[in-house]
Amino acid sequence: MDLNLPTIIVAAIIAVAVIAIIAKSIADKKKGKSSCACGCSGCAMSDVCHSKK
Repeated sequence: MDLNLPTIIVAAIIAVAVIAIIAKSIADKKKGKSSCACGCSGCAMSDVCHSKK
């Protein structure tokens, strides 16, 4: 059991980080924010990501 404890702790930290990233991505999508940091002005896929209003 003692040898597995560090592995379990690292796996738990990674799982929490992945869940936080997914939750932030979902929240940003609901707010209409872009998923990339560079913005949409020069993006070839901007028509696909955001519908015309």
